[in-house]
Amino acid sequence: MPLHPQAHDLLNTLNSSSTPLNQMKPSEARFSYDKFIKERNYPNDPVGKIEDHTIESDQGSVSIRIFWPIKKPQKKLPIFIFFHGGGFVMGSVESREPQCRKIANEVGCIVVAPRYRLAPEYKFPTAHDDAWNTVIWVLNNTSRLEGDSTRISIGGDSAGGNLAAAVTQQASNNNIYNFALQILIYPWTDFYLALNLPSYNLLDQPYFLTREQISWYQKQYIPEFQHKIDTRHSPALSKNISNPPRTLIITAEFDPLRDDGKNYGYILKNAGGVVKYRCYNGMIHGFFHYGALIDSATLALLQIINSLKEVFSK
Repeated sequence: MPLHPQAHDLLNTLNSSSTPLNQMKPSEARFSYDKFIKERNYPNDPVGKIEDHTIESDQGSVSIRIFWPIKKPQKKLPIFIFFHGGGFVMGSVESREPQCRKIANEVGCIVVAPRYRLAPEYKFPTAHDDAWNTVIWVLNNTSRLEGDSTRISIGGDSAGGNLAAAVTQQASNNNIYNFALQILIYPWTDFYLALNLPSYNLLDQPYFLTREQISWYQKQYIPEFQHKIDTRHSPALSKNISNPPRTLIITAEFDPLRDDGKNYGYILKNAGGVVKYRCYNGMIHGFFHYGALIDSATLALLQIINSLKEVFSK
C-alpha cells in the first residue's frame, strides 16, 4: 500500500531539516533527535515508582532507569528489559519513557531501561557490554526489584533491537536464561548489511533512514570495517542459535530494515523458535516512538502490551 498520510506528513517534517543528523556533531544530533521525538510522543503517564541506578562492572558503569506500575496486583512482578534505538549514537531512555511507563502500567510489570553508553565516545562493544551487564544485573537482583525471576522478557527498537537480539542469543546459548518473550521492533540485526536484503534498496530513497545515515552510524560505532563476523553487532549472522525464546517482531513497510526483521524471524523459526511477525503497512522506520502523531504507534504498543500480558500470565 502507499505511504500512510500520517507517515507522509512526519517524513516531510523529518526531511525538511536544514542539517541532517549525520552532518551534526554527535552531541548536537542527540539533542535534536530527542527533542524532535519528545515533542511528538505521548505525554508521560504517572507510574508507581521510578528509580535510577548505576551498575558497576569491569567494562565500566551503566545507568538504568526502573519503572514500577502504578498498581501492584502481584507480590512479585514480571520484568521487561527495554533497549532504546538511535543507531548506537543517539537516543535515550527519556525519548522512549512514555512507552516504558505505559507498558509498566498496562502490563503490570517492572520495566528496566538502560542508558547504555553511546558512540563515538564509546565504541563497539561498549553498548553490547552495557546491555549484557544490565541483563546479568537484573537476573541477580530480582528480589531487590520485587520481581519474578521466572518471568523476564526483553526487547528494543532498531539498534536497541540489535542489543536485545544479541544478548538473548548470548543468554540462551550459554544456558544462562531463556526469556519469556523477545520483542524486536524494526531490529537492526545485520550491522554491515551483508545479507543484501531487498528492503535495503529503500536506503537510496528519502525514507529518513538513508544509506548515508546508516554509514554514519557504522563509522561512529565501529570506525574500521570489520571483515570478521562478530555476532554481537550482527546477530543475524550467527551460526549458533539454540533454544530461542518466543519472539514478537514488528517492522514497517517503508523501512530499509523491514526485511532485516523478517529475515531474523525466519532464522529464529529455523532454530526452533515460535515467532510472531507483523509488518505495519504504510509506516516508516521510527514510527513506534511518535505516539502523539501516528495511530499505528498506538496499535504496535497495544500489540506489545498484549503479548507481554499473555506470556506473563502463564
